[in-house]
Amino acid sequence: MVESLRRQNSWVTSVKERNRFTNGLHFVSTLLFAFLFLFASCSKHAPVTLMEASPATEQMSVPKTGFVIQVGAFRSLDNAVRLTLSLNEENLGAYYFKHESGLYKVRFGSYLSQAPAKENAERLKDAGLIQEYFIVNPGSLPASRALHSGFGLLRQEIVDRALSYLGLPYRWGGYTPETGFDCSGLTMAVYSLVGLDLPRTSQAQFRSGTPVQKNSIRRGDLVFFQNPRRNRISHVGIYTGDGNFIHAPGENKLIRIDSLSDEYFQENFAGARTYLSPGSRD
Repeated sequence: MVESLRRQNSWVTSVKERNRFTNGLHFVSTLLFAFLFLFASCSKHAPVTLMEASPATEQMSVPKTGFVIQVGAFRSLDNAVRLTLSLNEENLGAYYFKHESGLYKVRFGSYLSQAPAKENAERLKDAGLIQEYFIVNPGSLPASRALHSGFGLLRQEIVDRALSYLGLPYRWGGYTPETGFDCSGLTMAVYSLVGLDLPRTSQAQFRSGTPVQKNSIRRGDLVFFQNPRRNRISHVGIYTGDGNFIHAPGENKLIRIDSLSDEYFQENFAGARTYLSPGSRD
């Protein structure tokens, strides 16, 4: 009888131990399943969230500038203009701008790496066309930062750069029957300063951009006008918001802001173009 009870107690103890072991395995497997589910769930959804929020998916319809040569530091605008014109006699596509220091400086060129930029700068220095120079790294320009911060800030940079020319005399290189007054020099210079390489003429700028409806124009887009007698693009400006744009109106005139609602600009409006993806954030 005692032996029988001993065997029964041993069997009960064995069953309890097996149950505790089984319950432990069940608890561990439940935790493991929950962990794997959570990991799979995060792995599945995180990339989608990043893709939807990342401004890196936004595109530009014109190339970014490469390494740029910067020269001069003038208190007089006339000196910067003279240097710009002498460099453009060498077909260098130079443009002047007002630096945040208040001095006028000149930039030109777009090189794939620093080495050819420096080589060409040294050649021009040996020829006496320039003196000291500085190589601008494209990574320091707003267009490169926009791939991470979005195009809203880049659009504002374009407008701010354009406004820095406000009130300056119009001296971009003169007039030719083919291109009219060189208003496209202003738009090219502004876009170059933020790191985007626009074509040189207003006609080419018009062709290279993405069309934008008049009621959808955003800051930094370009607005174009046509010569009513020639039925071709003859003028371009930079949209600054609220129906206004900044442009270089013509020879012996100051760079200024006008309204698209003015009668002349309404009648001769040819269209707007953006060089940032239509879906980019403002």
